[in-house]
Amino acid sequence: MRWSVLDQSTAADGRTQDSAIRESLALAQRCDALGYHRYWVSEHHNSASIVGTAPEILMSAIAATTRRIRVGSAGVMLPHYSALKVAEQFRVLEAIAPGRIDLGVGRAPGSDRLTAYALNPHANAADEFPQQVQDLQIWLAGTALPDDHPFRKVAAHPQGPTSPEIWILGSSDYGAQLAAHFGLPYAFAYFFSDGQGVEEALELYRNNYRPSPRYPSPIATICVWAVAAETESEAMRLLMTREYWRIGFEQGLRHPLVSPERAAAHPYTDAERARIGELRRKAFVGTAEEVAVRLTALARRLELDEIVINTWTYDPAARRRSYELLAKAFGLRAPNGDRAA
Repeated sequence: MRWSVLDQSTAADGRTQDSAIRESLALAQRCDALGYHRYWVSEHHNSASIVGTAPEILMSAIAATTRRIRVGSAGVMLPHYSALKVAEQFRVLEAIAPGRIDLGVGRAPGSDRLTAYALNPHANAADEFPQQVQDLQIWLAGTALPDDHPFRKVAAHPQGPTSPEIWILGSSDYGAQLAAHFGLPYAFAYFFSDGQGVEEALELYRNNYRPSPRYPSPIATICVWAVAAETESEAMRLLMTREYWRIGFEQGLRHPLVSPERAAAHPYTDAERARIGELRRKAFVGTAEEVAVRLTALARRLELDEIVINTWTYDPAARRRSYELLAKAFGLRAPNGDRAA
């Protein structure tokens, strides 16, 4: 069983947004030392909550300052960009960390409609996503485009003996079908909907998978939200930060993370408290041993050999400690062979 990390570079009330990027860099280095398999960073725009707007740039810093962990995007929102430019960026990243780069791509805007338009005024960009993925595969692999392709004479540089892994990201049937069609690995955003639709998406992906030379068999993972602490009560206290954010998010708000104390003091309505109760019943929260047992059971149920964990806390030290505790509970080993401590 492999365990990986999704980091969304969350901003916190009372701290400047740029500190979130440095916290991401420090956490990546710690997770590399703990023995996690991958470290993925996300792309969002015009949000005061999630300030990782350029995953390819953050990835370059992480790739240059880690030793063995795979480094990836979860993801690059491809319709905003030229497939060639993305291929060039990730060929450079592959040169920095050969054999360690993942390119997760998504079709969603990662923002509101106005911001998506500001990034790319082409109104039908999302409709071209399948063709973009196909072109990206070819440019990253360094193989030739079809003779009738308008860019058949264009190559993505720098070339090298290895190339990034491409992952299709999604939270619906669309991404599962596309990944299956192209014979690519698939990551389901479990934390978007607390797992709703995950069984159907994975079944669709596996049943319709078309083997490709690099991936003869389907490869799937899910991204879940979880937090662990020394005690269950402390983990529940940390959870209050995300509960406050989630209630605001469902009302169209994108505020920075607030402290558990501020979240606890908020005058929630009865309906909001009921919603928090629903979220708590599904949350992977508690001691590391409790969270590890539940995540391992989920992996078995969904027939997965990898899960990617996303954790938000107001205090970056608490987030780092959560990953440390889970690494120990999972039995991860550091690059020197020692178990995580």
